[in-house]
Amino acid sequence: MKETGFPRADAENDFLRARRGQVLSRLSTWLRREPDDVNIMLPFHEVVEALGYLGEHRIGLRVIKLDSIVGTVDRSRDFDRRFRPTSARVRERWERLALAARRGEEIPPIEVYRVGELHFIIDGHHRVSVAIAQGLSTIEASVTVVRTKLAPGGIRHRGDLIVKDYRRLFLDRVPLTGHARASVIVSDPWDYAMLGEHVEAWGFRLMQDEGRFCDRASVAQRWFDEEFVPVVAMLRQAGLIGDRTDAEAYMWVAAERYRLIRTHRWDDEVIEALRSRRP
Repeated sequence: MKETGFPRADAENDFLRARRGQVLSRLSTWLRREPDDVNIMLPFHEVVEALGYLGEHRIGLRVIKLDSIVGTVDRSRDFDRRFRPTSARVRERWERLALAARRGEEIPPIEVYRVGELHFIIDGHHRVSVAIAQGLSTIEASVTVVRTKLAPGGIRHRGDLIVKDYRRLFLDRVPLTGHARASVIVSDPWDYAMLGEHVEAWGFRLMQDEGRFCDRASVAQRWFDEEFVPVVAMLRQAGLIGDRTDAEAYMWVAAERYRLIRTHRWDDEVIEALRSRRP
């Protein structure tokens, strides 16, 4: 839509264009049968709970990218994930801010939490919506950095929080670090619970064999070094990884190994039995 040269009329057109984009996006989502939550802003408190809160500190005013703002603190339903208005309820305030911006008036900075590279609005939903509608790419914000146990990478919509939550719980039970932590990844959140139980059982057998107690961190590292790494290497040589992650392949063969042969050992007999059962 071309600008009219009249700030008030252009502000009204900004709102209508944003609303039309939101309606078309909802229609497109419905036609593609995507999950209902793909256009909903991520809820800050659910994200932090899933990732594991460690602490926070304020760093003051910063210029941030608008496309890094993915969520909100107050679970606002007035805007979708791209901060387009979801109804006419916000129109009066929205157009007032759009008019002020078009007239070059000073707009106060928004306030956000920063988690990794993502930002969550504390205050300023309307200002963000107007800035995006008017084609801006950045906005000034007062930023508070929140530290979490897990990084927020891979979070696209609320459904992804389930995987993060289960992974956080898994890492509480199996406190891997560094390369080991990054190597053990599964897609199905329930697999983290199953893998956690498996590692704890492995640790129990280890302590029985050695006749001494090992804490969780020691069990986790020894399981990774003495069981996971050599088994995955063996599975790669046998062509048993497929399109799974290393951890998913390990879980599958560990379960099949015991079901077929009733043993916890790894040898050629086990590998041949597993190769014959490969899906």
